[in-house]
Amino acid sequence: MFDYQVILTFFAYSVLLALAPGPDNLFVLTHSALKGRMAGLIVTFGLCTGLIGHTTAVALGLAVIFKVSPIAYKGLMFCGAAYLLYLAWHAFRASAGKMAEDNALGLQPWQLYRRGIIMNLTNPKVAVFFLAFLPQFTNPGKGAIPLQIMFLGMVFILSALLVFGSISFLAGSLAKWFNKSAGVQRALNIISGLIFIGIAIKLVIF
Repeated sequence: MFDYQVILTFFAYSVLLALAPGPDNLFVLTHSALKGRMAGLIVTFGLCTGLIGHTTAVALGLAVIFKVSPIAYKGLMFCGAAYLLYLAWHAFRASAGKMAEDNALGLQPWQLYRRGIIMNLTNPKVAVFFLAFLPQFTNPGKGAIPLQIMFLGMVFILSALLVFGSISFLAGSLAKWFNKSAGVQRALNIISGLIFIGIAIKLVIF
């Protein structure tokens, strides 16, 4: 379907894009530092599940809606921002003792996975970006365009898994140190809340 050079070029671009500071990798970084490596990985899997949704939307032509309809675009964008503000509110309310209690009870993987999915799917900028980015690497002479789009989306997801997984591993090593001090835990909760607010503002304004 694709020449190897095209795949390698696309993969290289995808890695660079995943490395660029943005809402998704900041989201992974925050959760990894708060809850540990496994939490960061679970959030990563959630984010990548969301990318499957965006890839499918582009392949089926649904992503065009967000490009041509300001109401749909802004509506989904504000939903994403509201969800991030909701997470920030919970972060500010969490005491050090509550955080330690949550850690003792476990990571609650389904909640972290759900967070990743919602975070990604409620960002219409990803859909519009995929709509502009993925088709550039397709070739009508190489087969059905929707299938090519899906393949490229999977390659992009692989790059995101590698980059976000690395972030989870590195940031997660700090979690044990953070959990040793109640003061550090509280400060980290405040910082994470501010990060969520910052992501929400970036999502709406930029």
